[in-house]
Amino acid sequence: MLRLGIFLAVLATPLAAQERVIVLGGGLAEIVYALGQEHRLVGRDTTASFPPEIMALPDVGYVRALSPEGLLALDPDLILASEGSGPVETVQIMQAASVPFVQITEDPSAAAVLERVTAVAGHLGTEAAGAALVAQLEAEFAALAEVTQAVTTPKRVMFILSASGGRINAAGRDSGAEAMIRLAGGVNAFDDFSGYRLLSDEAITAAAPDVLLMMDRGGDHALSDAEILAHPALGLTPAAEQGAVIRMNGIYLLGFGPRTAQAAQELHGALYPQPHKGG
Repeated sequence: MLRLGIFLAVLATPLAAQERVIVLGGGLAEIVYALGQEHRLVGRDTTASFPPEIMALPDVGYVRALSPEGLLALDPDLILASEGSGPVETVQIMQAASVPFVQITEDPSAAAVLERVTAVAGHLGTEAAGAALVAQLEAEFAALAEVTQAVTTPKRVMFILSASGGRINAAGRDSGAEAMIRLAGGVNAFDDFSGYRLLSDEAITAAAPDVLLMMDRGGDHALSDAEILAHPALGLTPAAEQGAVIRMNGIYLLGFGPRTAQAAQELHGALYPQPHKGG
């Protein structure tokens, strides 16, 4: 009878409550926390770094350089992955395994953020919490839109992804950086290429950005204010001449998780310090 009672108790327990979840993607990890389901996480990828306590979880590697062995070693029964996770061979192996490997859109847009919340909540069996979070985020995006609509002269923003060896890798159209710049009420300084590209000095000076935006990281990818002024092209831009340089945490700025509207509001405030009323 005791064993039968245990068996019936397991059957009565929702499947979602039994899951051991690996999350691949910083934005998805933040959604899991925002839904109050962090206790089910058993692993993360390197990009999942917020909130800070997630760093205590085992790291399975960079989201685009995963190994099946590293994932399966954590004995998961659900993997939530950004659709850009890889390599392809690892994704194919995991999809053929018995562990559900769910890929969720990584489109950088406000609508996609809401879609991701709904998708994660559905797979975790927390639909009510997901609906509440979606409603909260819809209100935040609406408030953001009301603020940015007051901008009449948008700032031209150049997002610098890296600057190794003085070579500037910047964001073009169809990039997460461009999406965030637009959400914040600015315009991308480069729209003649897609994604990210190494730029010539001539292209940088011709773009004449009003603001330089970059992640607040160190190492070879970083640029100090002094290095910006000394750069043969960046130093000639209106942004450098005016000291208009904004640095923000990478996952906060480009994670497109539940803090997206908050990050865009913060970027907007940095682009248009009060009083601006139109830029």
